[in-house]
Formats: sequence, structure tokens, C-alpha cells
Amino acid sequence: MAEETVTLEVRDHVAVATLNRPPVNAVNWAMRDRIIEIMDQATDRDDIRVVLLTAQGSVFCAGADLKQRPDPGKHGEYWWHNRLTRETGNSIKECAKPVIAAVNGAALGAGFGLAAACDFMLASENAVFGMPEINVGLAGGAAMLSRLFPAPKVRRMMFTGQRLPASELYRLGLLEACVPQEKLFDEAYALAVEVASKAPLGIKYAKLSCNMVELMPAKDAYRFEQNFTYELSKTEDAAEARRATLEKRPPVYKGR
Repeated sequence: MAEETVTLEVRDHVAVATLNRPPVNAVNWAMRDRIIEIMDQATDRDDIRVVLLTAQGSVFCAGADLKQRPDPGKHGEYWWHNRLTRETGNSIKECAKPVIAAVNGAALGAGFGLAAACDFMLASENAVFGMPEINVGLAGGAAMLSRLFPAPKVRRMMFTGQRLPASELYRLGLLEACVPQEKLFDEAYALAVEVASKAPLGIKYAKLSCNMVELMPAKDAYRFEQNFTYELSKTEDAAEARRATLEKRPPVYKGR
């Protein structure tokens, strides 16, 4: 069942979504459906303020399941597969709640894509990242890689299947943390709890701002954000935050 491919546990307003297809958590169609379902539900659920995406075992995700490839000879199947693949990443980006990746091992191909779609990533020291599609006669990932790396590095990774260690991504500022594997979940969970403690509406519009301003000229982007600041200034949570600051106490947010 799709529910078994990604498990879900919610506590402290954090939804822990765990890839669960041992031994290497290869992405199949059921897993994609389940990820989309979780992200869409998180957008609507008041008890979820942050999603933490991680995986069971010592591999985050080795990529797409090569045993479940679309048949280009079957009319429409490849286009359906491609659409599902796109929407998996889109569901993470479009989730109204922040999504944090805790990459506990190799993140390759589709696995790297899942992690990169998140708002930010943490990784274990043994993690490696790459797009090895060229090694199975395919090509893909340039759009995602181009958001992270300069053009020559994108080409090197695309043309050779080069894998980069987590330490290199951390050096480049692409990871929030690079820690021993046994400390990764606690580090990522603590960050998720910190984000979840902030005003829910503020976080919602902060994520929307980050998504949208990437597409705008600087002048328009600044004006776009000011509109959110104005609307948020009228919320109960903003008033509560101001009171709590003056009263030197933690705020109690209601999401309105």
C-alpha cells in the first residue's frame, strides 16, 4: 500500500515523513503518490507546522526504482510518469508548510531531487549527492542542479554521474548541517521544532515569499513582500508577538 512507502508521525507540530522502501528507498509510483498526499495534507492540517523528510536505514534514497520504468511503447504512459515525477517535487515546494530534509545517506537521482525540493537540507557525514542518470543511459536533473551549482559543475555531474560528499555541499552553503549519522535526526528535529514555534501565518507567507521572489525583479519582489507584511500586521498572532516581546514571555500563537 502507498501508506507503507512513506510513514508519517506527527508530534510537537512536526510531521516526520520517513521514506520506507528498504533496502535503498528507491522511488516508485506508490511512493510518489504518498509524498504528494502527505504534502497536500500538511498544507491543510493545523496540527502540522513543519514537515521533516527523512528515511529509514542508511540510504536516504538511491533514486528511481529501475524495476518500475514506464513503457515508451505504451501510448501516454511515459507522459503520465513524467507528470507524476514533476508533481512529486512540486508538492514539496508548494506545501504551505516548510519542509526540511534530513539526508541520512546517499541521495542520488530522484533522491537528490526530493531533498533539493525541500526548503533546506541537513545531512549525515556519510551522505553523498549525485545525478547518476547518465550511467543508465538517461539524462535528467539539470533544472534542479542549476539552482544549486554553477554551470560547469552541473555539466560535470550530468555528464559523468559525479557524486559529491555532504562535506562539499556543506562547504558550499547548501546544507544547514553536516553531522555524524547518529546525531542527524535530533539536529534536524530540533530545527523543525524551532521553525514550528514561529507564527504559523508568518511562516506560511515567508515560504510563499521565498518561492515567488525568485521569479521576480528585485523591485517587484520587494513590493510583493510588503503586501504580506501589511496583511500579517493585522493578524492576532502579530499582536500576540508584540505583546509577548514587551512582556518578555514566549508567544502563544493561534494561527490567525
